[in-house]
Amino acid sequence: MNSSSLAITGTSFPPHLNSNTKKKQPHFWNQTISLLHNCKNINQISQIHAQVIKNGHQQNPFSLFELLRVCSINCYMDYANKVFEQIENPNVYLYTALIDGFILSGLYNDGVRVYARMLNEFIQPDPYVIALVLKACGLQLALREGKQVHTQILKLKLGSNRSIRMKLIELYGKCGEFEDAQKVFDEMPKGDVAVSTVMICCFHNHGLIKDAFAVFEQTPFKDMVCWTAMIDGLVRNGEMNKALELFREMQRKSVRPNEVTIVCVLSACSQLGALELGRWVHSYVGKHKLKLNLFLGNALISMYSKCGSLEEAERVFDKMKDRDVVTYNSMLVGLAMHGKSTEAVCLFEDMVKRGLRPSNISFVAVLNACNHGGLVDMGFKIFQSMTKFYGIEPQIEHYGCLVDLLGRVGRLEEAYNFIERMRIKPDHIMWGSLLSACKIHGNLELGEKVAKALIDVGVADSGTYVLLSNIYAFWGKWEEAVNMREEMKKRGVLKEPGCSSIELKNDVHEFLAGDVRHPEREEIYRELQELNLLLRSEGYSPNTEVVLHDIEEVEKETAVAVHSERLAITYGLISTEPGTTIRVVKNLRICNDCHSMIKLIAKIKRRKIIVRDRNRFHHFENLSCSCGDYW
Repeated sequence: MNSSSLAITGTSFPPHLNSNTKKKQPHFWNQTISLLHNCKNINQISQIHAQVIKNGHQQNPFSLFELLRVCSINCYMDYANKVFEQIENPNVYLYTALIDGFILSGLYNDGVRVYARMLNEFIQPDPYVIALVLKACGLQLALREGKQVHTQILKLKLGSNRSIRMKLIELYGKCGEFEDAQKVFDEMPKGDVAVSTVMICCFHNHGLIKDAFAVFEQTPFKDMVCWTAMIDGLVRNGEMNKALELFREMQRKSVRPNEVTIVCVLSACSQLGALELGRWVHSYVGKHKLKLNLFLGNALISMYSKCGSLEEAERVFDKMKDRDVVTYNSMLVGLAMHGKSTEAVCLFEDMVKRGLRPSNISFVAVLNACNHGGLVDMGFKIFQSMTKFYGIEPQIEHYGCLVDLLGRVGRLEEAYNFIERMRIKPDHIMWGSLLSACKIHGNLELGEKVAKALIDVGVADSGTYVLLSNIYAFWGKWEEAVNMREEMKKRGVLKEPGCSSIELKNDVHEFLAGDVRHPEREEIYRELQELNLLLRSEGYSPNTEVVLHDIEEVEKETAVAVHSERLAITYGLISTEPGTTIRVVKNLRICNDCHSMIKLIAKIKRRKIIVRDRNRFHHFENLSCSCGDYW
């Protein structure tokens, strides 16, 4: 980047603006600059502008540049545009200041439009403004316009400029044109870690993990930003275990992470339920004196909540001196997940009393908390307050919370009528929630009505077919249940397999139903068999209604006995000391039979067992569950 470009984002000025004009009235210029830099609103800017005009400097490029720059930083682009229209002969720096403002404000089309106008005025662009326009093209995926700019770059012989090349890689990468991105990348000097990082991010944005790894491995010197980009990309693409492995390698290479790296790792821990590693990361933060800012504090609250330690999440929350809406939202989500409905409502009210304005996410979190506690009246009261007190128009997620709330307490017809009266069109998730409630409460007639409506309009997912098949199986209608399965296969809808994971000694072990891949499988199944005998002696009898197939009772019992969460819990029992809490994460809703069985295991083995399923946390202890059998 050349020296002229530094003026756009800093307080220095382009060379031709540091002229004798400035020297003639140093006091006026210094005062004007100081006042502009301290402006907090458009009224203050307009008053200073009036003084500039009064002193006869309305066409002075120096004053205009500073004025446009301050408007751009504060996103007052309507005013900036009006100022610009009064300029008689704008130069490249003034055009750049306006273009930069539009892009900072997210008005990418306007930025490109002003650039085109500049070219029509036969003003030659410099590398900085070209990089800005390429950035705008990439952010709005304007490939055609970006290629036109690339052509201009070649004509101006600016193709060797590093900043321009990096923005070209970003543009082509974001638009999925990896052949062109690779060509530009290959033309650049090898070993440029910043360029490699850009390429890695582009591949990750399109889910091309192998390609990202190839660039990462070929980069000889990897700085902290490069490592972070690779870890972040893996997390965003659902490769949590690989992200944690890479973080460990980063530690072995003695590359010190920053707050962004830590937040990425905490996100991976949250998804996997890797509490011990999350605790280690937290201790790392303290040991290396990383500042517990909002960004990091919010991530720690989320991690502890999602890993099953609500107490530690609350301790982080209490220690944070500064809290924003995201902080409260993180804590609200945690309380809701753990079934602390009343506490969540109280925290929501405390947030409002402290003058923080609830966001859409705040309302989703507190309404979910009402769901898990069956707080129907409170849920509707909070829902109505969105529009009445905060002017927030409810979205599909908020309506969905109320449908779920009504469905859970068995008010199925009321939930159905609520959907019919909604201002917005229901989605398949909302109908699926009602269908699930129909299955729980045994309402075959309404369940058929909801499921067939979903199938007819082509928005049914695997859950729709499975739930309706489950309802038919519950009523002993095996032919209809089989037909649903066949229809599911015919339409190419795949059922999401149940998967459970458990963290032991900083390693995450994953299990599918009936899994035989684990190296300790013989010990796991031997312990599971002994456990089943012990449970039967305590009066346990498998609830085979959860099995959807018309098969023999013995086969049903076998199918139930090897659910993924049972394998994970059994592995936890044989791999930890007596009395150790066992924590398991499952991707689907826990079934009734497993729920009953785990309560018994917790009693017999004198263990606390915590299971996070798709809906919430279950804390099993002394033959009871924190959900009160309401999930």
